[in-house]
Amino acid sequence: MPDEKKLQAEKDAILATIEKETASFFARDYNAWKSTYAQTDYAFQAWSNRDGTFDASVGWDGIDNTVGKYINDNPEPQSSSHPVVERKNIKYKFYGPDACYLTWDQFNSNKEGDNFHHSKEVRMMEKENGQWKIVCVAAFWDYVNPISADRLKDIQRMDKESRGTDKL
Repeated sequence: MPDEKKLQAEKDAILATIEKETASFFARDYNAWKSTYAQTDYAFQAWSNRDGTFDASVGWDGIDNTVGKYINDNPEPQSSSHPVVERKNIKYKFYGPDACYLTWDQFNSNKEGDNFHHSKEVRMMEKENGQWKIVCVAAFWDYVNPISADRLKDIQRMDKESRGTDKL
């Protein structure tokens, strides 16, 4: 297989792991969700909240005791609060064959699908026994400036994502 095809296959496998993590969370499939993570003491997960605070967990035990507990305490499968998720401007940086850093612009719809919230996403992935695993999740959401669905198709990247003013 040519190097470009191998590289694309690795990118596809990484994205499949990321998509599986999200889908299994909403399906409340704990074992499938757990299988997407590197269960290490250096795993990390953090996100911003609507009220301006953030949540973070360091180490697999912390992630499992937060999100894993949430899945087990709320076992009823959910339709996503963001049924449409679009990822654009995905950048991959491989650190050898077993580690990859990614960042992208993500657009997360409301339940009706008429507005989207922009988030800047970061993942660090490691390959364990031939499978890509999530080591780090960081998600920074703009809850203040919704984007109408009809404008989303024209957006390729967000130039002012860190400034919060005049975004669109």
